[in-house]
Amino acid sequence: MTDRGIVVVGAGIVGASLAYHLAGQGRPVTVIDAGLPGSGATRASFAWIGRPVSSDLPSAPLRYLALDDYRRLEAEVPGLAIRWTGSLSWDGFDETPGPSTDDAAALEPSLVTPPALAFHRPEDGAFDPVAAIDLLVAAARDRGARLLTGTPVTALIHQAGTVTGVQTITETIPAETVVLAAGTGAVALCSGIGVALPVEPAPAILVRLRATPGLVRAIVATPSLEARQLDDGTILAPTAYSGETDQAALQATARLVRDRFAASFAGAGDTEIVSVEIGWRPMPVDGEPIIGRPAGTQGLYVAVMHSAITLAAAVGRLAAAEILTGSPAAELAGCRPDRFR
Repeated sequence: MTDRGIVVVGAGIVGASLAYHLAGQGRPVTVIDAGLPGSGATRASFAWIGRPVSSDLPSAPLRYLALDDYRRLEAEVPGLAIRWTGSLSWDGFDETPGPSTDDAAALEPSLVTPPALAFHRPEDGAFDPVAAIDLLVAAARDRGARLLTGTPVTALIHQAGTVTGVQTITETIPAETVVLAAGTGAVALCSGIGVALPVEPAPAILVRLRATPGLVRAIVATPSLEARQLDDGTILAPTAYSGETDQAALQATARLVRDRFAASFAGAGDTEIVSVEIGWRPMPVDGEPIIGRPAGTQGLYVAVMHSAITLAAAVGRLAAAEILTGSPAAELAGCRPDRFR
């Protein structure tokens, strides 16, 4: 690439959304990933999207946009299919619960012991994040973006406070702006130019089960079990990481999740384990997204966050507009890297 365009490092859900929103706007866009799009933390995501009823978090203005931006994206990108099933939670799972319902048995008729009172958010949805990434990357390429897979970025090219490109294992790629959407991988790249990015890996486990289709209608969440079901019967069930270090321990955790699911839903006695994996989510130390240009640098933009699935559609739109126009988005004001200085 001869023109100095925009390089997006990372093709998870945030990088794919950024690439889609940046492409076709008059500047060359290159997306680089060490593996295939969606092969990192996104693959092990539960992919539940919702928005808070109320929030005093610095990122609240961004979080309030989450569902509207996904509905926009669903209309723009053919094939992007979001399951707007709503969610049902109880037993103290949700710190900011939605409207209550005493009709959980009607909403989830297969529950063995439906709660007397639950919180119901009918707006909530979920989707296949890897399929969504593939669609977003394909749409970005249709708009002229270039995709480089199997290409680890080893360093940022940096001189006199300005990032001018990236170094991969095979070439130097010049850039007007480098966008880091590489999750935990962004930490080392920033450190290489003297920028501290306070992000830690936060492991979580995702178990996939095979069950009779139609057992779970919505997204179900309690402190002991989270689950949602796909049309083919596949159950996605995230669970907390408890120090598993080998396949035997992961399989033992998967069996516990399967047993909880089988005990919770009538007709789930023959549920089988399909897979279990760990996703290493990027977790800023204060739990809030890090989005924007680090102080003291030019040519660098960072977009690293937990709740990446929930926020990706809105972040892609807002951050792309900032990068392209230089005009700050008010909704991102509470997410700036400078808060750690």
